[in-house]
Amino acid sequence: MAKENKVPAKGSTKNKGKKKGRIRQFFRDVKSELKKATWPTKKELVKYTGVVLAFIAIFSVVVGLLDYGLAALLGLITG
Repeated sequence: MAKENKVPAKGSTKNKGKKKGRIRQFFRDVKSELKKATWPTKKELVKYTGVVLAFIAIFSVVVGLLDYGLAALLGLITG
C-alpha cells in the first residue's frame, strides 16, 4: 500500500522546526549568492550615481515643462 502524506496541524511543533530550518537555509543561500555577485568599484559607483542624478534632474525639468505647458493650454481652453 502507498505511504500516506499526513499534513501536520497548524499548531504542530514539527512544522515549526522545519519552517525555522527553511528560513535559515534561505538566508544562507542569499549570503552565498551575494558573494557571487560582481560589485562595482568605488569609482564606478560614483560614476553611476552621477549618471542617475543627472538623468533625474533632466527628467524633472522635462516633466516640469510639460506640466507648465499643459496647465497653460488648459487655461487657454477653459478661459
